[in-house]
Amino acid sequence: MKIKLNPKSQIVVLTGAGVSAESGLKTFRDNNGLWENHRVEDVATPEAFRQFPELVWKFYKDRYFQLAQVKPNPAHVALVELENFLGDNFNLITQNVDGLHFKAGNKNVIEMHGSLYECFCSDCNNRFLMKDIDLDLEIPVCSKCRGYLRPDIVWFGEIPYHLNRIQQIMSKLDLFLVIGTSGIVYPAAQLLPIAKSCGAHTVGINLEEPANLLYLDDFYKGLSGEILPDLVKQWIGKV
Repeated sequence: MKIKLNPKSQIVVLTGAGVSAESGLKTFRDNNGLWENHRVEDVATPEAFRQFPELVWKFYKDRYFQLAQVKPNPAHVALVELENFLGDNFNLITQNVDGLHFKAGNKNVIEMHGSLYECFCSDCNNRFLMKDIDLDLEIPVCSKCRGYLRPDIVWFGEIPYHLNRIQQIMSKLDLFLVIGTSGIVYPAAQLLPIAKSCGAHTVGINLEEPANLLYLDDFYKGLSGEILPDLVKQWIGKV
């Protein structure tokens, strides 16, 4: 199906680790089931933070400092072009925590798994920017109550952010675009069949076929930075 958008088209985009990988950030998990050489259970669960807070903080500080070395890639830039064309009719849901969509210039972004740029107190829930806390400490502490701070990341076993808002924007859409996701991490993976059930046209871009491929009307296998810019130009009539 040839897609032709107009400024009134309702578009929702879901992005995953594959988009960030093209900017040089490691993907969510390596093929051996490890996350940057750590078991997920050791660095990305509330239980891990209670048992090994120093290890968890080292892991996320390494990732935070890496952000200064990466920049948005052509896929991020194409999504900014799409938002500029659609305005408030564009919504971007991301599983990524690296802030690259904001850095590229997107505004309507929902970070359902949190942000590496923020943290909060595990005791009093006061929130802080990473740049404002003492990251030289093995376990940064809250300036209000001296409790342990933790990265503002949704870990396994926790409920993603903004689910009510996501439900609202998924109720009316013309096109659902899925980029760089494996289709195995829930509840994000459930958004594609929801979009399909709402009558949206569904498009996917990924290096490998996702687990929920059957819900995609169109699938493009390859790098999103190479595929998406041309698609966006076609959709908005720039070619």
